[in-house]
Amino acid sequence: MSEKRQIILDKYGMFLSKHSERLRIKSEGQIVEEVPLIHLDSVLITSRGVSISSDVVEVCAERGIDIIYISGNGNVYGRLSGPALVGTVKTRREQLMALGDRRGFELGRAFAAGKIHNQKNIIRYFARYRKVVDSELFGFLEDSRKRLEGNIKSLVELDGQSVDDVRESILNIEGRSASIYWDAMKALLKDDMEWQGREGRGASDPINSALNYSYAILYGQVEKAIILAGLDPYAGFVHTDRAGKPSLVLDLIEEFRQQVVDRVIFGMLGKGSDIKVDDEGKLDEKTRKTIAQKFFERLDGEERYSGMKQKLRTIMLKQAQAVASFVRGDRPVYKPFVGGW
Repeated sequence: MSEKRQIILDKYGMFLSKHSERLRIKSEGQIVEEVPLIHLDSVLITSRGVSISSDVVEVCAERGIDIIYISGNGNVYGRLSGPALVGTVKTRREQLMALGDRRGFELGRAFAAGKIHNQKNIIRYFARYRKVVDSELFGFLEDSRKRLEGNIKSLVELDGQSVDDVRESILNIEGRSASIYWDAMKALLKDDMEWQGREGRGASDPINSALNYSYAILYGQVEKAIILAGLDPYAGFVHTDRAGKPSLVLDLIEEFRQQVVDRVIFGMLGKGSDIKVDDEGKLDEKTRKTIAQKFFERLDGEERYSGMKQKLRTIMLKQAQAVASFVRGDRPVYKPFVGGW
């Protein structure tokens, strides 16, 4: 049995305290669970009315265990981390300088290319199960995949001296690709699943709520990887104009949305899993717990990376380190993560 890496507090009135080398979860005065600190990565608080002791905050800060607050509709609205920075001053200085030169251009293009490659591969992943049973759907998915390949070629053809020269073109290509991708994912759903399509913040339908909730968890994981690599999460490249947002997180997360989240959620839907929302349009407690469990199982899943099978959570850390190495000049090329199909 693998050690538990996350604590998820998803019920009103839960209380988290420290007891020796464990964190203790109580609900309605009763001990629900005790989790060893040794392998713990994060504490996710996804419900209102949850309390944690100051001892928990202190030990989590000392050991690099993030405490992340996620609203019912999937927004990360708070995070507690230790004050120590792992990276060097040089990394952050070079990151800021890269925004104005060729390095920023190459990173921006690579993030977008990784995203579209993964969109293409996720379509291919789901299409292989339809080749025999639904040839018409398979044909539509194959056409979608080929159109995405065309968009990748358009990205490769872009050139500039800084990301500012091509940001608008990158965003346009990403937008066209997103339209193709979500139309393909919508086509995968069963006839009785009515879905109007992808919506971000504020969506209240079950599918978008599930996606937004899962992206919020992924957001926290990517942000932690960036900080551990010594990078500034607020100094991004493609998303740099989004004031007050950790824009580098928004850049790097694009390489992982499809392989970590979309594959899980649409896999659940394809197997008939029931995703429920409450009267306020937020995921109910059971659904949140199921999605989080499957999310972290996928994060512990393996993909081929650098010639060997590695866990997705490890790949995420290595990609953040690769960004840091590239801006420092320690590696000549940054290659985005592209998962298999």
